[in-house]
Amino acid sequence: MKKRILVVDIGGTHVKLQISRSDRRKFDSGTKLSPRELVSQIKKTAQGWNYDAISIGFPSVVRKGRIVKEPKHLATGWVGWDFNKSLGKPTRLLNDAAMQALGSYRSGRMLFLGLGTGLGSALVWKGSLLPLELGDLPYEGGIIEQVLGKPGLDRLGKKKWKREVLFCLKYLKLSFIADYIVLGGGNAKQFATLPDGIVPGDNRNVYLGGLRMWETEPRTRRSKWAVL
Repeated sequence: MKKRILVVDIGGTHVKLQISRSDRRKFDSGTKLSPRELVSQIKKTAQGWNYDAISIGFPSVVRKGRIVKEPKHLATGWVGWDFNKSLGKPTRLLNDAAMQALGSYRSGRMLFLGLGTGLGSALVWKGSLLPLELGDLPYEGGIIEQVLGKPGLDRLGKKKWKREVLFCLKYLKLSFIADYIVLGGGNAKQFATLPDGIVPGDNRNVYLGGLRMWETEPRTRRSKWAVL
């Protein structure tokens, strides 16, 4: 029997739950959201849905399915939290940008960049997913997410910010030898058109990424995706 997956996307403003392409629910996120409160709210919000396993996209560094760095925009207490035990279901965690990248992948070597409050990033190629933390790269006396993220947009204004984004996209694409870039996140909508080799993302791909986290090879039962 095919697993029914509950996909959870944790953002700075809302936590979004999805059990199918059309069935979505959400609850508030923010600086007071702790792991204990998250578990309570997931169970409450998902009442009435039947699911076998859970995929969680988390806004910080995840290694080998465990949170290893506290998030910037939530409460503390996340590092090492056991979601399998607290949620009572098989649960897999991935960085939120990496989960959207996984759902956005079609072919070749793809670099995903999410323009939001900060800068989400991941590199995907056939069978492999490499979550990145490009937002911490030094840039113009600070770090690059302070320019490409929402603080940069607010400080520079839309016209200058867009020039900075396109400049950085050109050289990030070259640096990662990417065939194309998928540009996601809420602020990607600031661009009416994009240069060749850069395609718009879609937040709906988060759900597909959550499903792909549980894909296995038919014969070996091993995961189709190696998260590096």
